[in-house]
Parts: sequence; C-alpha cells; structure tokens
Amino acid sequence: MLKVSGQDQIGLTAILSQILADSKVTLLDIGQSVIHDQVSLGMLVQLPEGADNADLLKELLYQAHQRNIHLRFTAVSDESYADWVAQQGKDRFVLTLLARRISAEHLAHVSRAVSEQGLNIQYITRLTGRVSQSVDLKNDKACIELTLRGKPQSMDELRKRFLKISSELDVDVGFQADTVYLRNRRLVCFDMDSTLIEAEVIDELAKAAGVGEQVAQITNEAMEGRLDFQQSFRQRVALLKGLDESVLADIAQNLPITEGAERLIRTLKANGYKTAILSGGFSYFGKYLQDKLSIDYVFANELHIVDGVVTGEVRGDIVDGAMKATLLKRLAQQEGIQLEQTIAVGDGANDLPMLSEAGLGIAFRAKSIVKENAKHSISTLGLDGVLYFLGFRDQDIHSEAFL
Repeated sequence: MLKVSGQDQIGLTAILSQILADSKVTLLDIGQSVIHDQVSLGMLVQLPEGADNADLLKELLYQAHQRNIHLRFTAVSDESYADWVAQQGKDRFVLTLLARRISAEHLAHVSRAVSEQGLNIQYITRLTGRVSQSVDLKNDKACIELTLRGKPQSMDELRKRFLKISSELDVDVGFQADTVYLRNRRLVCFDMDSTLIEAEVIDELAKAAGVGEQVAQITNEAMEGRLDFQQSFRQRVALLKGLDESVLADIAQNLPITEGAERLIRTLKANGYKTAILSGGFSYFGKYLQDKLSIDYVFANELHIVDGVVTGEVRGDIVDGAMKATLLKRLAQQEGIQLEQTIAVGDGANDLPMLSEAGLGIAFRAKSIVKENAKHSISTLGLDGVLYFLGFRDQDIHSEAFL
C-alpha cells in the first residue's frame, strides 16, 4: 500500500504512476481525494515478483521529498488481500445527508448509527458546491454522500434512528440500496399542492368564496389522514358553489412556486427525465404549472363550471391516493421503464400509495404521518434537494440546467 498526502499539485499522480510503470508494477486499487488544498492518494500495488525494488522505492521517496509531500509504504499480506477481495460481494448502500449547513454533530450521529448496524463507510463525497462564509444560511444548502458496505442488522431500527436524528438535529437522511437503478431514474411524479407550490389551492378558492376556515380545517384533517380523501374532497368542493370562474385565473397567476422547484425541473428536463403532476387538486392549476414549468403530464380533478360559475361538483373520477399510484404505474408502462426507475414526491396522506409504489418515494415537507411511513423525506431544503438523492453534484446542475 502506497499512501501519499500533502499539498495538492498538478501532475503529482502522473509522476508517481510513471515511476511505478517503469518498474512494471501492477495497480490493484486506487483512490484519491482533495479536501481544501490537501491531497490524499492511496494505491494498492503488486510489485514484480523476484525483482529488486530498492531503486523503485528510493525514486518514489526522492520525488516525494522534491515536492514536499509525505509518502508511506505498508506491506499487505496475501491473507489480508484475499479478505479484501472477498468483501466485494457485500451489499452496498448510499446515505445522503442534507441540511442548510452540515455540522460535525450531524456526521457523528449518522456515522455512529450505521457503524452500530454493522455497516462500514467506504467513501464520503460532498455533492454541493463550496460554501461561502458570507452566504445567508436561510438560502444555503449542503449535502454529503456516504457509500456504505455491509448488511444492516435491522433496517427498521436503522430507519427509526435516522428519523430521530432528522427530527432532533434538523437534517435529512436518505438511505438507498446502491443498485443499477439508483442513478438511472427516468420519471418523476409530483403532487401539486404544498409540494410544487407552497399553497393548497382549494383553500385559496375557499377564501375567495368566504368559506376559508371551514375548508382549511377539512383539508388539514384529510392531509393528516384522519378523513377519507374522496369524501372530504367532495365536501370541500361543495362549499365552493357559486364562486365566479374569474377567481381561478387570479389565484393561478399568484401561486407561490416552492423553493427549488424550477431548478429541479430544469435539471431533470436537461438530463432527459420525464415529469408529471399527479394531483388531488384541480386540473386548471395543474395545466397552468405545466406551461410555466414545462412538465410533461398532468392528471388532476376537473372542477365543474357552468356559465362562468362553480357548481360545487367535480367532473369524472376523483384523483385520490389509489388513483395516483395507478397513474404512476401507467406512466411507467407508457414510458417503457421499470417502476424502480420512477420517483414520487408528495406531502399528504393521499400521496403515500404512490410514494410506496415508486422506486424512490420522497415525503417533501410532509405531514407527520407521511414522514413516518415514507422511506425518504426532505424537510430542511427546497425541492431541488431531490437532485442530491439522485447523485447530482452542484457542478452538474449548473452546467446542465440551463441548456
């Protein structure tokens, strides 16, 4: 094992590898990282059998001295090497840590949780850009990705631990099996209200109709899962009877787009993803967002309007939780992809069916019942936090999102 550390400098790897090449050395493994301006390079090499390697080692040490770097050699036994090779069949997982700023406390709690479950950290990578000390914390974002090897002793216990860490330390923890699908998702389905937009449209319509408090109370109970969605939805729509159609346009033009939504969708589109809105809200507003954000598909409820006045009824079948899951599967089939390649993002109890069906289901700034039952959640960052769950780096996002 050859380990190099010190001031990062151009050409260092080229010089050292050429010295090894001149001595016919076989390269078995290699890893390099740069933190701030310090490089750490490791090479696992096999020296030619029977050769006198004294000149090789002297040349390596001379070059290290010339460049003011530290170089260390460690012998690796055949038994140790064989054990290392045997571990390549172990399960691998990716842990994504998201917060406005990541602290040592965050990493300490998460790394302790995985080690107690028998998982070993292999790599740690920063996905977000370099942090300026002058950046406003409110708009900041930080993400590191850990690659883990091993098999958790209890996936349920590990997940509970992550939920506890998230709630106590204001950090999001994503934990996924590192499979071929991890970086090969192709379809992202979004809830609309309180996900793509920071509002519940039906509540805004209700305020305009003078029944805001009544509808907001029903909406809250439905999203928490305490009321049947279809029944509660019809109740709320009935209270809108008599509302003038012109109100819809005013509300649509003032919809507050969720932080990070535009950045997320631009990046997804630039990288060939298909996007969809699967909403228990209204198609009028879904189509407005479709045009504004360039979304591929929209499925939502059609508010019945006659002579410019809301009738208090809905046309056709209601898009509830079960329908969202069905639509997700239908779109996957239509796009010719596996369910493992789909992503679903939502905040309410009626989103849980599609979150559980998708290859990656994310509860976004969700109600407590949704966070407890979804496999992944984002509460600390904006909607573009989804990109880090897909392994995007900020440098990829900046270069691709504006094509």
